[in-house]
Amino acid sequence: MEKQIDLKDRTKKFALRIIRLYSALPKSTVAQVIGKQLLRSGTSVGAHYREGSRSRSDAELISKLEVALQELEETIYWIELIVDSEIFSEDRVSELLNEAYELNAILTTGVKTVKKKQK
Repeated sequence: MEKQIDLKDRTKKFALRIIRLYSALPKSTVAQVIGKQLLRSGTSVGAHYREGSRSRSDAELISKLEVALQELEETIYWIELIVDSEIFSEDRVSELLNEAYELNAILTTGVKTVKKKQK
């Protein structure tokens, strides 16, 4: 249970970091369009994780975690675009990107564990 609480907190902190990144983006149209996509996907990771933590079945849990993983992949994509389009340097977003990769690994392991348990 402690791990679950830790992940709830961690995904919430991730969302807050995404919000701060979005707030720091330039007001150019390109940055704002990318930023809104980032804001949507990055803040929904924790929401889907929390929904999953209240699942009534393993199938529902897997479904919610897989949606959280899709949102993480999208978030990584938008962060990469922010760097590749030179809106922000890689140094400025590297810690956030690393956290996204770590959350991705944790959630992927969780999905695999629950699927293995089902067999």
